[in-house]
Parts: sequence; structure tokens; C-alpha cells
Amino acid sequence: MRRLLCLHAFLCCLTMAHPFCPSQCTCVFHGRTDGTGTRSVLCNDPDMSDIPVNVPVDTVKLRIEKTAVRRVPTEAFYYLVDLRYLWITYNSITSVDTGSFYNLKVLHELRLDGNMISMFPWESLKEMPMLKTLDLHNNRINNVPTEAIPYLRNITYLDLSSNKLTTLPSELMDIWPPFNGLPVSSNASQKVVLGLQDNPWFCDCKISKMIEISKMAETPVILMDLFLTCAGPENLSGVLFQHAELENCVKPSVMTSATKITSPLGSNVLLRCDASGFPTPTLYWAKSDGSPVSNTVQESPGDGIRWSIMSLHGILYKDAGNYSCKAKNVAGSVEATISLTVAGTIGTTVPPQRPGIDTGPSSVGTTIVPPTFIPDSFMSTVLPRASTIAFYRKLKPTPSNGLQKSKVKQSKNEQGSNVTKLAADEKSKKSDTSKSIRDLKIVEETADSAVLLWTADGLPNDAPLTVVYSPYGEDDTKRTVETNAGSGKVLLDGLSSGMRYSVCLVAKGAAAGKDPCIDFYTLDNVEDGGQNQLFIIVSCIACALVLPLIILLLYKILALYCKGRNTGLNEEDLEKESYVKFETISMKQRNLNSHPTELWARRPTNESERMLLCSRSSIDSQMSYKSESSRSEYLC
Repeated sequence: MRRLLCLHAFLCCLTMAHPFCPSQCTCVFHGRTDGTGTRSVLCNDPDMSDIPVNVPVDTVKLRIEKTAVRRVPTEAFYYLVDLRYLWITYNSITSVDTGSFYNLKVLHELRLDGNMISMFPWESLKEMPMLKTLDLHNNRINNVPTEAIPYLRNITYLDLSSNKLTTLPSELMDIWPPFNGLPVSSNASQKVVLGLQDNPWFCDCKISKMIEISKMAETPVILMDLFLTCAGPENLSGVLFQHAELENCVKPSVMTSATKITSPLGSNVLLRCDASGFPTPTLYWAKSDGSPVSNTVQESPGDGIRWSIMSLHGILYKDAGNYSCKAKNVAGSVEATISLTVAGTIGTTVPPQRPGIDTGPSSVGTTIVPPTFIPDSFMSTVLPRASTIAFYRKLKPTPSNGLQKSKVKQSKNEQGSNVTKLAADEKSKKSDTSKSIRDLKIVEETADSAVLLWTADGLPNDAPLTVVYSPYGEDDTKRTVETNAGSGKVLLDGLSSGMRYSVCLVAKGAAAGKDPCIDFYTLDNVEDGGQNQLFIIVSCIACALVLPLIILLLYKILALYCKGRNTGLNEEDLEKESYVKFETISMKQRNLNSHPTELWARRPTNESERMLLCSRSSIDSQMSYKSESSRSEYLC
């Protein structure tokens, strides 16, 4: 840089002493009354084939027009540090090197229109931080890559007309209003002029934002030609942007599970975001302070729908803030914000008092940390069940006896950091915890809890203590309870039945390696035994009721079998066992007063005789006794 400045100063002195101009160019000095001025150079010789290298260093405007120049070489203008306007128009340029515009720090305007450029080095724009005007119209450019977008943010005049562009990155329109999220202003300095006409545009969702701008009545983005026309697809060929209706192109919409969440320190939080749109949008999580966001998962159960969940384990104060969920597709983007507030002063506290167990005075007024905070709307909104359950199980702590138990997982590095911090704090007050705390024991063990007792000698009652417990040999699942030396008791909850646990008391300022520790076992789960005992009792009662019925049924079967074998029944037994009594019927003549065709029927019983009158069915009898005054009767 020093050499460059020296060279610039030398050339300035040389120019002022012996001003000169390239032989194929015209130089004009625009002087002022105070003796200062600016210089402009015009090179328009049709025989010129190379960029001139002896242009005066005080040149502010350089125009190279209508020449035979085919290439702009690397660092062609590096010594023109005062150059503000560079026009290389209507030449035969096909190639522009990446470093062609090196050191043009104050250049405001670059025009390369009327050439044969097919690929423009967009990254070269970073060498021109003051550039506002870029004119590339009437070339052969067929693509603007996504990588070019960062270099176009400061451009206020961009002319890409009369090229071979069929589409543009959907993100390109996001750098200008109204898509950049900034308030729309009527200030003329914030206007952006775009030249996009005379290109074979393919009208689909990728240029939907450009089509939307063409339909806006008032917008900070001004199109040089409002009558942009679609060249494809076939059903939209020749249709103006203002009349084009895109099918299956829907801007995203986004919805979060909650807008404000307050969760205790050390708890687990799930944040959820749902989006819809076409094409199916992609979801991105970000924090307002720019810190990285991890532990996210997203899934698309169908076209046009996508959801995402972000998990926060064992939240700390640093996790508080605003989390934004951004849904984006080629038709547009939108975002929603969730505000997370962390409440409480400790990460893990004594659980609420349970019946029959005295947790001591230290539990009064403490904040209970729930195992996992899930907003109510999280489960109420429809989600793909299988995917949601699988992800929720991944995050959810293992329940015991129907209660969800919180497990804040810490890495070994975090544990080492915490132990180091405890050991390094207040070195002047170090004491031997093993001598200060005695009678460490476990009482009132249950299947999922235990009460730890101790006696503190030599420690003040308000001295902070940390109870660290975990399954035996599993250091990576340690849990802590903050208490003080004077309480003498603490409840260890969230344990698993029938397991061996290790518990230690860590005092602030204690020497490393001397913390008192003991091991204990939790009781087996008595609920299973009670269920088994109830099952046995019910089974015995059922057997007692069913067994007599089975014996009675067997007795009846044997009785019927034996009765069937006894065939020697006498007539009296048969008569007793019969429901019908057999009788004989004898026939005799009626008395003289009876009709000659009537018969008597007698039954030889002890009862009175009964007469049954029956008519003769014989045709002859009917004919013999038939008269005009009487008729045959058929009585049964």
C-alpha cells in the first residue's frame, strides 16, 4: 500500500509537471477558479484493441467507447485511485477478469453495456464498496447466481435488460423493499431502479416476487419498463407480468406453539413452529443475539406443509431471549417470534412435600422445577403422530410410578467446570467437609425416593451445600439439589425402584476428593406385588365359585347315565313316570231318545261318563236321515 501511494504521488507530480494524454484518447481538464479541477478522458478510436495504461492519474471519469477492445485485464485501473465514473460501453468485450477493478475504492458508476459479456465476475464488486450504478444491459448474461446477492446490496441502479435471463434467484428481491422487512419510505434516496425488460422470462414461482412488484402501485423498487412479458411456460407466453396468475405458488404462512413462554431455571423446553405454502417451505430457527441454534428437527408430512421443533435442555439464563422461526420458499418468506423468559434462582430444587415425608424448612418458598415445559397448544395442534411421539420420547425424561422425572443432562466438561468453580471459590474459607459433616445416612427409602440426613459441625447453618446423586457408576446422569448445612435433611426424588445409588454432599470451598458419600438401595416397586396378590385372590374366589358348579354338572351326567341302563321298569313305574294316562274307549248304543246316528263313547274311569257326539261321515247315512225341516250336524 505504501508503494502504491508513493507511485500515485510520483505520477501526480509528473502529470502536473508534464501533463500528457494517451495518443488514442482525448483528455479534458475541468478547472476551477481556485486552481483545482477534475480530468475526464475519452478513448473512442475504432483501432484501439487494448485498455490504455497511461491514463492521467487524476482522472475522475474514463470513457472507453466504440473500440475493438475485447478484454478487460487484471488491475487495469489500479492506479486510478480517484476514478469515480468508468464507462466501457459498446465495445467487443467478451471477458472481464475477477481483479479487473482492483483498488477502485471510490468508484460510483460502472457501465459495461453494449458488449458481448456472457459471464460477469460478480465477486469483483467487493473491490468497489462505493458503487451505486451498475449497467450491464445489452449483453449476453444468462444467469445471476445466488452468490452475487451480497455484492448487490448497495446498488441503487441495476440494469440487466436486453440479456438472456430466464429467471433470477428468489433471494435477490429480498435485499430490497418491500421484501427486506424495512419500513417503506418515500425518501427518493432509498429508491431502487431496476431494468429487467427484454429478457425471455420463464414465469414460475422463482420470479413471483418480481411479478408481485410489477403489480404494486407504489413501491420503492421502480421498474424501467412496467410492461414485462412472460416467454414461458406455454400457457403464459406473451402474457404481461401484471396479468400473469401463477398456479401452485403460495407464499408461506407460519404459526408458533406460543408467543411468550416463561419456564423455570433448569427445565426442558420445546418450541414448535408450523408452516404452510407452495412449494413446501423450509424452516430456520435463529436467536435474536445471533448465537447458534441446535437440537432442531423438521418434517414435511405432505406437500405444502412443514413443522419443526427445537429443544432446549436444562435452560440457563443465557437461553432467555427471542427465538425466531422463519419459513421460506421461492414465493417469499415470513417469520414468527417466540419470547422465552427464564424464572427462578436455582436449577434443581427440593420437590414438593409428599405425605408422610418432612422435607424440612429448606423446602419452604422454593420454586419447583417441572421436568419438561410443553405449551398447551403444542399437543392441541395437529402433528404427524408417529414423528411427534418419536421426537418427544427422545427428549422426554423416563417416568417413574406415573410421575415424569426431570433429568438435566450435563456433559463431562460442564461437570468438570462446575466442580472447578466450587473448588476455586473462596479459597480462604476452605474446610474439610468429611470432618464438618457427619452421621450421613439414608432413611425412609421408598421405591422412588429417599430422605438423606446429616449433622453439620463447624459449618454455619446458612452455608450452601450441594447434594449430588446418581445411579451407582453412572456419572453422566448426576442430579443436584441445592440446600444449606442447617437443614440437615433433603428429599431425593425421581429414583428408580430396586437400584443402587450414590449420594455425596459438596460444601462450597471444600477440598477436592474429601466429600462425604454413601451408597443406598431403593425398595422394589410394591405396586407390582400388590397387583399380583390381588390377582391371586381373585383367582381363588373364581375357583371357589366355579368348582361346585362343575361337580354338580358331573353328578347330573352320571345320574342320567345310570338311569338309562335300568330297563326293567314295571307298568306302575311307567305309569307314575308318564305324563299321559292311557285310556280305552268303548262304543255302545244310545238310549231310545237319541238320534240313531249318534254313538256313545265311554271311558272306563272313576269319573262320570261323558258322551261324545259325532256325526256319521257316511254319505249314505246323511242321505237316509236328511229332510227338508232338518239338516245334518257335524259335532266333534
